[in-house]
Parts: sequence; structure tokens; C-alpha cells
Amino acid sequence: MRFISTKVHGALDYLVAILLIASPWLFGFAEGGAETWVPVILGAGTIVYSLLTAYELGAVAAISMKTHLMIDFIAGLVLIVSPWLFGFAEYVWIPHVVFGILEIGAALMTETTPARIPHSHRHAPTTTL
Repeated sequence: MRFISTKVHGALDYLVAILLIASPWLFGFAEGGAETWVPVILGAGTIVYSLLTAYELGAVAAISMKTHLMIDFIAGLVLIVSPWLFGFAEYVWIPHVVFGILEIGAALMTETTPARIPHSHRHAPTTTL
């Protein structure tokens, strides 16, 4: 059931990316290790691939919305497993798991086609004589 529009998803992308980047300091787990850098890197990456997505809030239509959602899903999985994969679960894990679940949920509930064609996809009108 996909009920989140690509435009709303785009706004959430940038908001969640900023929250991911700030989360180590907001939630007090910025120790300079993987617990800090996993969300910071994934947040920065989200901004980059959001700017490159062919949807209403993308700047350059280099990747499809389906590809974007697949990256969101994978990033969510990485966030969920990162506390145990990188060995910081004894210190902090809840923010990583919560953000990961939210990312996966958004990926599964977002429409795969933008409601309107982004400006960067529009072709110049052709004239016939």
C-alpha cells in the first residue's frame, strides 16, 4: 500500500537526512566512532541521492524513484544492523533502529512515480513547419 506521494517523500528525505546528521549530538551518543559516523554518513548520502532523484524535490534527474526507494530500504537495513555490526549496541542502538525502521517504512509506502514530471525531465517543445 503506497500512499506517500513522492513530493512528501522528498520533503521527508531532507528532514530525516538533517536529523540523521544531527542525531549523535541531539541524542547524546557522539563519541566519534561508528555510532556517530554511520548516521552522519547515511544522512549526507541521503541528501546527495535525493538531489539526484527524478522527483519533485530533486535537482538533477539522474536516478529513478524506484532506485531511490531501493537505496532508502538498504540504508534503513544498514541503520538497523549497524549497532551490532560495528559493535556499539552495548552503548546505543535505539536511535539507529528507529531511524532504520522509519526509512524502510517510507520506502515501502511511497509511490514509485512522481505525480508531475520534474522540470529537469521536460523536453524543449519541438516545432514543425
